[in-house]
Amino acid sequence: MITDEIDRTRCSVAGTLAVVGEKWSLLVLREAFLGVRRFADLQQNLDVSRAVLTERLNTLVDQGVLARAPYHAEGQRQRHEYRLTQKGLDLYPALVALMEWGDRYVADARGSALTLEHRDCGGEVHLSLTCEDGHRLGGPREVRPVALPAASR
Repeated sequence: MITDEIDRTRCSVAGTLAVVGEKWSLLVLREAFLGVRRFADLQQNLDVSRAVLTERLNTLVDQGVLARAPYHAEGQRQRHEYRLTQKGLDLYPALVALMEWGDRYVADARGSALTLEHRDCGGEVHLSLTCEDGHRLGGPREVRPVALPAASR
């Protein structure tokens, strides 16, 4: 059985969760994808304590998901804003998947608060699972896990 062959010490899911698997981290990323960059705006939008937000931002910066960049508003001291790095931008499909799942199973009768549209054509954006040959997959029953040897990664 394949599950007996998997080296769970190299689990990508566990590694990812160690970086972004906490509620506030994911919500910070949601805000970053919505264009929110400044601490005060993040704190206001998330209604989170300064200590928790500071800890999550530090973790995301330390992990290379966000980059801290200085800015200076007129008449104020220098502050920092938080910008998505390529590593952070690569998390976008994961956030879209969580959003779609929430829209389907958690949203109340009023529905979702927002939708995603393609900038060029205005079409609604949906996440899809495809193989490298371009076949669209309907779900996990169409996928076979294959254990890789340690040296192949």
